[in-house]
Amino acid sequence: MIYDLIIIGGGPAGITAGIYAGRQKMKTLLITKEFGGQTAKKATEVCNYPGFERISGMELIDKFVEHLEKQESVEVKFSEAEKIEKNNDIFTIITTDNEKLESKSVIIATGVDPRPLEAVGEKEFIGKGISYCVTCDGPIFRNKTIAVIGGGNAGMEAALFMTNYATKIYVLEFGPDIKADEINQKDAKESGKIEIITNAVVKEIKGENFVNSLVYEDNVSKDPSTGSGQVKTLQVEGVFIEIGHQPATALAKGLVDFTKRDEIVVENETFATKTPGLFAAGDNNSGPYKQIVTAAGEGCKTALAAYDYLRKLNSNSK
Repeated sequence: MIYDLIIIGGGPAGITAGIYAGRQKMKTLLITKEFGGQTAKKATEVCNYPGFERISGMELIDKFVEHLEKQESVEVKFSEAEKIEKNNDIFTIITTDNEKLESKSVIIATGVDPRPLEAVGEKEFIGKGISYCVTCDGPIFRNKTIAVIGGGNAGMEAALFMTNYATKIYVLEFGPDIKADEINQKDAKESGKIEIITNAVVKEIKGENFVNSLVYEDNVSKDPSTGSGQVKTLQVEGVFIEIGHQPATALAKGLVDFTKRDEIVVENETFATKTPGLFAAGDNNSGPYKQIVTAAGEGCKTALAAYDYLRKLNSNSK
């Protein structure tokens, strides 16, 4: 079977693209490991999506999926796309199971992956005290002392979420200032559980079978003669890493151009890539604003652009 459109990704951009493709009666396949993306995993509370003054990320995604499921021409396949190829006018999506799926157009809505800290011990303790998702793993750390790495909004919101579970929360920020919104900083100060440490360079995460400490260098105490700061240790039983994300775009190599940050370069109106029929929507493209509402809007635009592309393609083939 050759689909009209294959959408890769099940976050706000991918789901919205599926809804609009369904409304155009395009024969569509949506491929995703799971629904939600960063909205479900990271957005513990969404307060800026129109129509919902306050809603959890998972609840919002559930509403997206409920809407998608009403589109009769859209199939969903729970799998992972590994590579995209194009031969003449037909794209082939190769999954990690080595399944090959064909389509006349493709929307890449793969979003982003957590950026690793790259500290000693990080890889060894993933799943053993180190996590990149507070909504997934937060309850595991009930009544424990934890650290959150990253002082932006993601880190501060993770710390605030963990006040529901942890007894003590350290927030470590590499720079001299916390970058989170003022309201998040205010809530953190008033929580009684969160301690903020700036100028902190995480060096190592230690433990035996599970994390039990974190070692960092205090840049405030840096000795000009050696260039090193005082090394300090925090006794923690869990570490959440919230230092940003990197675009999940490797599957499109050879078909698209990339920015220095590995985002897919797209045209501003239709979010088309340099390969005709291939579009990129959401956090993985070169657009400047990374929000749920903008991802959904881009999903809409790419689906309509794919529809226009197919109309021209079919007209030219006659």
